[in-house]
Amino acid sequence: MVIVQGDVVTDQEEIAQLRNVKPGEGAVAVPRVLLADFAPRDVDREPVLISFEEFDDMFKSLQHTAFRLETRRQYRSDELTKTYRRFAAGLDPEWELDDAWCRSRREQSALGKRFERVRIMDNPPTLGQRYLLDNAERNSKVGEDIRYLWRADAERLGLPEEDAWLFDSRVIALLHFDADDDLTGVELITDPVQVARACQVRDAAWHYATPHRQFGAEVPSDV
Repeated sequence: MVIVQGDVVTDQEEIAQLRNVKPGEGAVAVPRVLLADFAPRDVDREPVLISFEEFDDMFKSLQHTAFRLETRRQYRSDELTKTYRRFAAGLDPEWELDDAWCRSRREQSALGKRFERVRIMDNPPTLGQRYLLDNAERNSKVGEDIRYLWRADAERLGLPEEDAWLFDSRVIALLHFDADDDLTGVELITDPVQVARACQVRDAAWHYATPHRQFGAEVPSDV
């Protein structure tokens, strides 16, 4: 255990921004540089896993931004959908624009919140990646901004090969998958050093990535 001493946080607006506070816990303010420069380095940390319900709630409780880095070649959750089966058969996926997910994105975007993704694509792309490229147009219509990077460029930039959401530049939701591409868990990371690194990854990925429509025009049409 590390005991931190600092000024007690009393500002109600700042307190309202705190998340995952347990009963009996309080908050003190310490300089960010103190945590970054002097926090213990060789500590085995137990992963903090949250439920899928808690993860879903983060998309409503965020204050301003949610950024996703997508690096996998396929997702089992996609492959189980009717839209994926239609796309794989060469048919129009018939994207739904008024389901619960779309309504939520549209509502949150209307509040001024930004939802951004950078997707990594192989060359040649997998079927799952082509499906998500088609999906990008649907997502953009409900408020998401999606860009793409070829995997070779992502490797050149040193981007991590992991899937994660970064909320409000403060907390990471790291997604864990099994060998069958099923999402098995969500790990909550608030360590300031890791969050700062995730912000650097986001900035580099976003700077070099290409908007999905422009990128899609450059992808060969044959599978």
